Amino acid sequence: MSETDFRCGLATLAGRPNVGKSTLLNNLVGQKLSITSSRAQTTRHRLLGIKTSDSAQIIYVDTPGLQTDNKGMMNRYLNRVANASLQGVDCIVLLIAASGWTRADEYPLQLAMQQGIPVILAINKMDQLKDRQQLLPLIEESHKKMNFAEIIPVSALKTTNVDNLQKAILKYLPVQAPLYPVDQISDRSERFLVAELVREQIFRGLRQEVPYATAVSIEQFKRAKGAIHIDATIWVDKEGQKPILIGKDGERLKTIGSRARLAMQKLLGAKVHLGLWVKVREGWADSERALRSLGYADES
Repeated sequence: MSETDFRCGLATLAGRPNVGKSTLLNNLVGQKLSITSSRAQTTRHRLLGIKTSDSAQIIYVDTPGLQTDNKGMMNRYLNRVANASLQGVDCIVLLIAASGWTRADEYPLQLAMQQGIPVILAINKMDQLKDRQQLLPLIEESHKKMNFAEIIPVSALKTTNVDNLQKAILKYLPVQAPLYPVDQISDRSERFLVAELVREQIFRGLRQEVPYATAVSIEQFKRAKGAIHIDATIWVDKEGQKPILIGKDGERLKTIGSRARLAMQKLLGAKVHLGLWVKVREGWADSERALRSLGYADES
């Protein structure tokens, strides 16, 4: 493969909340980078996943779900990040579920149409269909909504057709040299990724609204004697949320910490010692200053 044949570019994964963007990113890159849960709006940041081969480098952009809800400073932040991630890329992969178009899908569709770049429709969660023939009316309906560059059914969870999606994306990337070193898989630091792994376990372990009222900051990240020592603080919005997160005799916090530590060890390839603390910072999600201090600055 000569340098004149090498393709490199950015592809944004876009769609409504909880449609499977982060699961798809992890499978496209071949490594867990973006946290996942069954809860909507688990993803709060723009994250790049970089897949490099001998012939191409695809830079995938994972984003918060696009939504019309602009109530609260956090939602406004999430929407700004998601909107900005559609700009300056080479193509958009718009995700919908195999169950069909919903009202929540229309807003991402309209934004994608406005960008003037190729849009690939990925119909995700095809593993949930009993008969794949059910996809035919959905594909026909989708053709009427927009002149998509491609329409590709996939299952991000089962990795079905993910290779075909990746091949389709390649066609819309420019011929140019790689933008990142060949061994780099993300634009995010290890500190960021381990904080996200703690937040993932909070979203998976708690119900109701408590996960949405939490943020995680890393106070220490130190390598010593073949191990990594990490101290993390989980911030909550109200005093009453602290005992819910900790649980009886600290059991819930221990479970969160144990599961997060195992995920960190897999990511970092080293033994991890993890210390977790829970602290209250009232109203942090509606304070621009607090959001910035916890890593929620606008991302371009």
